[in-house]
Amino acid sequence: MKKIGILGGMSPESTVHYYEKIVHDFTARFGTHGYPEIIIYSVTFEPYIHWQESGQWDVMAEDMIKASQRLQAAGADFIVIATNTMHKLVNEVQAPINIPILSMLDVVAEAILAQGLHTVALLGTMYTMVDGFYVDGLEKHGLTVLVPDPADRQLVHDVIFGELIKGDVLPESKLHYVEIIEKLAAKGAEGVVLGCTEIPMLIQNGDVSIPIFDTTDIHAASALNYALKD
Repeated sequence: MKKIGILGGMSPESTVHYYEKIVHDFTARFGTHGYPEIIIYSVTFEPYIHWQESGQWDVMAEDMIKASQRLQAAGADFIVIATNTMHKLVNEVQAPINIPILSMLDVVAEAILAQGLHTVALLGTMYTMVDGFYVDGLEKHGLTVLVPDPADRQLVHDVIFGELIKGDVLPESKLHYVEIIEKLAAKGAEGVVLGCTEIPMLIQNGDVSIPIFDTTDIHAASALNYALKD
């Protein structure tokens, strides 16, 4: 089996979920604890918050490259970046390293198409919803992507950074998210991409009228499948 490298810490909540998902899925499928070796490099998240706010994406790329090189040096055969927003930099991070990065956008698009859907809503950080890299990454697979209006985008973003990355799950925030998703469903969304690895703490299947695509679960499951490939 290939050794899995997890580039985490952005946030710690999602990093923990990746590890648990990979391990538990293996045990559920095979009935043993013989899951692949997993190497985790957890960056410190505080500077990333400030770098995002100030638009210092080049600095973030440099830090992620260093972290990825450490995973490579530690023996990882491939890397998963355990966050949606930082996939904005996946090409920059991939270029100087010699092991592959498993793209979240590609595996999420494959999961949507496998259900026969063509139009999806996207919730995530402000950067994920408006910077274009995520919408473009899904649209290149032939999907149509709807995002919330400006006021709703701000609410979604504020809940992520003000609550979810700290592990706070508030009932009123869940109600707001449900309302936002249902608005997008009324505009034609057949499913909703939870494009932030913390949003599944708040929204699960059955909470809204359309299917959800939990990017954390999809990406982690794909990491296990990739590790098991010859």
